[in-house]
Amino acid sequence: MAYRFWCGECGYKSDWGSESQGERQQIEHYAARHPGTPPGGQVEVNRKDPEGGACLPVVLVAIVLLILLASCRH
Repeated sequence: MAYRFWCGECGYKSDWGSESQGERQQIEHYAARHPGTPPGGQVEVNRKDPEGGACLPVVLVAIVLLILLASCRH
């Protein structure tokens, strides 16, 4: 899944990425922009593509099937 962390103090948003990447970016943001304030805000989950690449296995299976069909031609 892809996550984005929003700052609870300003309009900062982390990049889309893993939960740990977003959390790290939020902590770094708070240390630089809001020293002494514990990180807060909200976490957004990518609702358009919550699986983050779920079509890749389908594409790989299709390619393998095409290779098998091509190799079985008489």
